[in-house]
Amino acid sequence: MKPRGPLMIEHRLIEKMIAIIKDRMEIMRKQNRVDPVFIDAAVDFIRIYADKTHHGKEEDILFRDLAKKNMSDVDKKGMQELVEEHKFAREKVAELVQAKEDYVSGRKEALNAVLDRLATLVEFYPEHIRREDEVFFPDTERYFTRDELDAMLQEFWEFDKKMIHEKYKAVVEHWKQG
Repeated sequence: MKPRGPLMIEHRLIEKMIAIIKDRMEIMRKQNRVDPVFIDAAVDFIRIYADKTHHGKEEDILFRDLAKKNMSDVDKKGMQELVEEHKFAREKVAELVQAKEDYVSGRKEALNAVLDRLATLVEFYPEHIRREDEVFFPDTERYFTRDELDAMLQEFWEFDKKMIHEKYKAVVEHWKQG
């Protein structure tokens, strides 16, 4: 397996959670109320699994190693855009948390902000994932030797030992079943 393998497997779980977020967002819109418990679970998933676990491997390992390579201007630009997209997602999640807190504290008009931030994330992730899976990962893999790819994959496994994938698979299953 190449390093993009685990990253793409993680993308599939993120896509499942994004689909659940989309469904829950529509329920909240129809019921005209925020489900704060679900928002907390979604935020936890995105912050820990999508950002710290997944983006952590990308930024702390893959992008770090790519930065040492003589990359084309196109690939350098693509990597910088992905880093900026990760920052964008973090900002939207922080805004979602604030909007949820506003709602919980009695500001019912914050429902619109919650729904807007959820919609932004639902729209953002599929295209971000597509760009990584179909363009960036295949295009940049050529910068590495087989030994470097193997070492990176091993570093991914070591990185993951510090994370708790099973917890977040269970979170997705819980919310998937409704």
